[in-house]
Amino acid sequence: MSFFQDSLSIFKKRELLFLESYKESEDVLTFLFEKEKDLTWKAGQHGLFSITHSKVKNPSRPFTIASAPTENNIKLTMRISDNPSDFKKAMLELKQGMKVRMSGPVGSFYLKDDSPSLLIAGGIGITPFRSILKQIEAEGNGSEKQIHLLYMDSKKSYIYKDELDGIANNSSISVTYLDSRNDLHQEIDKFSALYKNNGKYFIAGQKSMVDSISTDLQNNNVSKRNIKKDTFFGNK
Repeated sequence: MSFFQDSLSIFKKRELLFLESYKESEDVLTFLFEKEKDLTWKAGQHGLFSITHSKVKNPSRPFTIASAPTENNIKLTMRISDNPSDFKKAMLELKQGMKVRMSGPVGSFYLKDDSPSLLIAGGIGITPFRSILKQIEAEGNGSEKQIHLLYMDSKKSYIYKDELDGIANNSSISVTYLDSRNDLHQEIDKFSALYKNNGKYFIAGQKSMVDSISTDLQNNNVSKRNIKKDTFFGNK
Protein backbone atom coordinates (compact mmCIF):
# COMPACT_ATOMS: atom_id res chain seq x y z
CA MET A 1 0.00 0.00 0.00
CA SER A 2 1.37 3.39 -0.93
CA PHE A 3 1.91 6.19 1.56
CA PHE A 4 -0.94 8.12 -0.09
CA GLN A 5 -3.37 5.21 0.29
CA ASP A 6 -2.28 4.75 3.91
CA SER A 7 -2.87 8.44 4.57
CA LEU A 8 -6.42 8.14 3.26
CA SER A 9 -7.12 4.90 5.15
CA ILE A 10 -6.22 6.35 8.53
CA PHE A 11 -9.09 8.82 8.17
CA LYS A 12 -11.60 5.99 7.85
CA LYS A 13 -13.12 5.68 11.31
CA ARG A 14 -15.72 3.24 12.57
CA GLU A 15 -17.12 2.02 15.87
CA LEU A 16 -16.50 -1.64 16.72
CA LEU A 17 -18.88 -3.52 19.01
CA PHE A 18 -17.12 -5.50 21.75
CA LEU A 19 -18.13 -9.17 21.95
CA GLU A 20 -15.88 -10.90 24.47
CA SER A 21 -12.33 -11.34 25.78
CA TYR A 22 -10.38 -14.39 26.91
CA LYS A 23 -6.92 -15.41 28.00
CA GLU A 24 -4.43 -16.90 25.55
CA SER A 25 -1.82 -17.36 28.29
CA GLU A 26 -1.05 -16.03 31.76
CA ASP A 27 -0.43 -12.45 30.56
CA VAL A 28 -1.85 -12.41 27.02
CA LEU A 29 -5.51 -11.63 26.27
CA THR A 30 -7.57 -11.60 23.11
CA PHE A 31 -10.41 -9.12 22.57
CA LEU A 32 -13.05 -9.90 19.95
CA PHE A 33 -15.12 -7.25 18.16
CA GLU A 34 -17.93 -7.51 15.65
CA LYS A 35 -16.81 -7.14 12.05
CA GLU A 36 -18.97 -4.97 9.81
CA LYS A 37 -19.69 -6.43 6.38
CA ASP A 38 -17.88 -3.68 4.47
CA LEU A 39 -14.71 -3.80 6.59
CA THR A 40 -11.72 -5.48 5.04
CA TRP A 41 -7.94 -5.35 5.25
CA LYS A 42 -4.84 -7.09 3.99
CA ALA A 43 -3.69 -9.87 6.33
CA GLY A 44 -0.89 -8.41 8.46
CA GLN A 45 -2.15 -4.82 8.55
CA HIS A 46 -2.95 -2.86 11.69
CA GLY A 47 -5.44 -0.26 12.83
CA LEU A 48 -5.41 2.65 15.25
CA PHE A 49 -7.77 1.78 18.10
CA SER A 50 -9.23 4.40 20.44
CA ILE A 51 -10.91 4.12 23.83
CA THR A 52 -14.27 5.94 23.87
CA HIS A 53 -15.95 4.67 27.06
CA SER A 54 -13.46 6.21 29.49
CA LYS A 55 -11.20 9.25 29.77
CA VAL A 56 -7.68 8.04 29.08
CA LYS A 57 -4.56 10.22 28.80
CA ASN A 58 -3.40 8.48 25.61
CA PRO A 59 -6.65 7.03 24.24
CA SER A 60 -5.32 5.66 20.93
CA ARG A 61 -2.90 2.83 20.25
CA PRO A 62 -1.92 0.90 17.09
CA PHE A 63 -2.61 -2.84 17.13
CA THR A 64 -2.24 -5.49 14.48
CA ILE A 65 -5.50 -7.14 13.48
CA ALA A 66 -4.83 -10.75 14.45
CA SER A 67 -7.82 -12.14 12.59
CA ALA A 68 -7.78 -12.84 8.87
CA PRO A 69 -9.99 -10.80 6.53
CA THR A 70 -12.02 -13.95 5.83
CA GLU A 71 -12.91 -14.39 9.52
CA ASN A 72 -16.10 -12.87 10.90
CA ASN A 73 -14.59 -10.83 13.74
CA ILE A 74 -11.86 -8.35 14.61
CA LYS A 75 -9.36 -9.99 16.91
CA LEU A 76 -6.87 -7.96 18.97
CA THR A 77 -4.36 -9.90 21.06
CA MET A 78 -2.12 -8.08 23.52
CA ARG A 79 0.18 -8.68 26.45
CA ILE A 80 -1.10 -7.04 29.65
CA SER A 81 1.24 -6.73 32.62
CA ASP A 82 0.34 -6.66 36.31
CA ASN A 83 0.70 -2.88 36.12
CA PRO A 84 -1.03 -2.09 32.83
CA SER A 85 -1.20 1.25 31.06
CA ASP A 86 -4.39 3.33 31.35
CA PHE A 87 -5.26 2.24 27.82
CA LYS A 88 -5.07 -1.46 28.68
CA LYS A 89 -6.92 -0.89 31.97
CA ALA A 90 -9.72 0.57 29.86
CA MET A 91 -9.59 -2.47 27.56
CA LEU A 92 -10.03 -4.72 30.60
CA GLU A 93 -13.11 -2.69 31.58
CA LEU A 94 -14.90 -3.43 28.28
CA LYS A 95 -18.29 -5.09 28.66
CA GLN A 96 -20.30 -6.79 25.93
CA GLY A 97 -22.03 -4.16 23.80
CA MET A 98 -19.50 -1.39 24.49
CA LYS A 99 -17.49 0.04 21.61
CA VAL A 100 -14.01 1.16 20.62
CA ARG A 101 -13.14 3.29 17.61
CA MET A 102 -10.92 2.00 14.82
CA SER A 103 -9.07 4.06 12.22
CA GLY A 104 -7.51 2.33 9.22
CA PRO A 105 -6.50 -0.34 8.37
CA VAL A 106 -3.00 0.74 7.35
CA GLY A 107 0.47 -0.69 6.82
CA SER A 108 2.51 -2.58 4.23
CA PHE A 109 3.31 -5.63 6.40
CA TYR A 110 1.69 -8.24 4.18
CA LEU A 111 2.66 -10.76 1.50
CA LYS A 112 2.71 -9.18 -1.95
CA ASP A 113 3.86 -12.11 -4.11
CA ASP A 114 4.79 -15.79 -4.02
CA SER A 115 8.45 -15.29 -3.13
CA PRO A 116 9.85 -17.71 -0.54
CA SER A 117 9.09 -15.92 2.74
CA LEU A 118 10.56 -16.13 6.22
CA LEU A 119 8.20 -14.93 8.95
CA ILE A 120 10.08 -14.09 12.16
CA ALA A 121 7.95 -13.55 15.27
CA GLY A 122 9.15 -12.50 18.70
CA GLY A 123 6.57 -13.08 21.46
CA ILE A 124 3.42 -11.06 20.84
CA GLY A 125 4.82 -10.30 17.36
CA ILE A 126 3.04 -13.48 16.27
CA THR A 127 -0.24 -11.53 15.77
CA PRO A 128 0.26 -10.38 12.14
CA PHE A 129 1.45 -13.85 11.17
CA ARG A 130 -1.68 -15.48 12.54
CA SER A 131 -3.70 -13.23 10.25
CA ILE A 132 -1.45 -13.97 7.26
CA LEU A 133 -1.44 -17.75 7.74
CA LYS A 134 -5.17 -17.99 8.49
CA GLN A 135 -5.86 -16.07 5.29
CA ILE A 136 -3.65 -18.42 3.26
CA GLU A 137 -5.48 -21.36 4.85
CA ALA A 138 -8.87 -19.87 3.98
CA GLU A 139 -7.81 -19.28 0.38
CA GLY A 140 -6.67 -22.89 0.14
CA ASN A 141 -3.33 -22.16 -1.50
CA GLY A 142 -0.94 -23.07 1.32
CA SER A 143 0.62 -25.84 -0.76
CA GLU A 144 1.70 -23.31 -3.38
CA LYS A 145 3.72 -21.08 -1.06
CA GLN A 146 7.20 -21.51 0.42
CA ILE A 147 6.68 -20.00 3.86
CA HIS A 148 8.63 -20.72 7.02
CA LEU A 149 7.50 -19.24 10.35
CA LEU A 150 10.05 -18.89 13.15
CA TYR A 151 8.25 -18.29 16.44
CA MET A 152 10.59 -17.15 19.20
CA ASP A 153 9.16 -17.04 22.74
CA SER A 154 11.49 -17.21 25.72
CA LYS A 155 8.46 -17.95 27.95
CA LYS A 156 7.48 -20.92 25.73
CA SER A 157 3.81 -19.90 25.89
CA TYR A 158 3.44 -19.95 22.06
CA ILE A 159 -0.05 -18.51 21.72
CA TYR A 160 -2.08 -19.76 18.73
CA LYS A 161 0.08 -22.92 18.70
CA ASP A 162 -2.80 -25.31 18.00
CA GLU A 163 -4.01 -23.16 15.09
CA LEU A 164 -0.52 -22.76 13.66
CA ASP A 165 0.16 -26.50 13.91
CA GLY A 166 -3.14 -27.21 12.15
CA ILE A 167 -2.20 -24.90 9.28
CA ALA A 168 1.28 -26.44 9.00
CA ASN A 169 -0.12 -29.99 9.01
CA ASN A 170 -2.35 -29.23 6.03
CA SER A 171 0.01 -27.19 3.85
CA SER A 172 3.62 -26.74 2.83
CA ILE A 173 3.99 -23.97 5.43
CA SER A 174 6.47 -24.89 8.17
CA VAL A 175 6.54 -23.62 11.76
CA THR A 176 9.55 -23.76 14.08
CA TYR A 177 9.20 -22.92 17.77
CA LEU A 178 12.26 -21.44 19.48
CA ASP A 179 13.14 -20.16 22.94
CA SER A 180 16.70 -18.90 22.45
CA ARG A 181 18.03 -16.03 20.35
CA ASN A 182 21.01 -18.11 19.20
CA ASP A 183 18.75 -20.83 17.78
CA LEU A 184 16.66 -18.16 16.09
CA HIS A 185 19.67 -16.65 14.34
CA GLN A 186 20.82 -20.10 13.19
CA GLU A 187 17.44 -20.73 11.54
CA ILE A 188 17.47 -17.29 9.91
CA ASP A 189 20.97 -17.96 8.56
CA LYS A 190 19.79 -21.27 7.03
CA PHE A 191 16.99 -19.54 5.14
CA SER A 192 19.08 -16.55 4.01
CA ALA A 193 21.89 -18.86 2.81
CA LEU A 194 19.36 -20.79 0.73
CA TYR A 195 17.31 -17.94 -0.75
CA LYS A 196 19.34 -14.74 -0.22
CA ASN A 197 17.60 -11.89 -2.10
CA ASN A 198 15.16 -14.24 -3.78
CA GLY A 199 13.38 -14.43 -0.44
CA LYS A 200 11.33 -11.97 1.60
CA TYR A 201 11.89 -11.43 5.32
CA PHE A 202 9.13 -10.30 7.67
CA ILE A 203 10.11 -9.44 11.27
CA ALA A 204 7.60 -8.63 14.04
CA GLY A 205 8.29 -8.09 17.73
CA GLN A 206 10.00 -5.76 20.18
CA LYS A 207 12.13 -3.00 18.64
CA SER A 208 15.47 -4.36 19.89
CA MET A 209 14.83 -7.76 18.29
CA VAL A 210 13.47 -6.36 15.03
CA ASP A 211 16.39 -3.93 14.61
CA SER A 212 18.99 -6.57 15.50
CA ILE A 213 17.68 -9.13 13.01
CA SER A 214 17.26 -6.53 10.27
CA THR A 215 20.85 -5.36 10.75
CA ASP A 216 22.16 -8.95 10.69
CA LEU A 217 20.29 -9.69 7.46
CA GLN A 218 21.67 -6.59 5.78
CA ASN A 219 25.17 -7.50 6.98
CA ASN A 220 24.63 -10.84 5.21
CA ASN A 221 23.87 -8.99 1.96
CA VAL A 222 20.09 -9.17 2.14
CA SER A 223 18.69 -6.04 0.51
CA LYS A 224 16.75 -3.67 2.73
CA ARG A 225 13.88 -3.72 0.21
CA ASN A 226 13.35 -7.44 0.94
CA ILE A 227 12.95 -6.84 4.70
CA LYS A 228 9.61 -5.81 6.21
CA LYS A 229 9.40 -4.76 9.86
CA ASP A 230 6.51 -4.54 12.33
CA THR A 231 7.77 -3.07 15.61
CA PHE A 232 5.85 -3.48 18.87
CA PHE A 233 6.50 -0.76 21.45
CA GLY A 234 5.97 -1.79 25.07
CA ASN A 235 3.70 -4.43 26.59
CA LYS A 236 2.03 -2.54 29.43
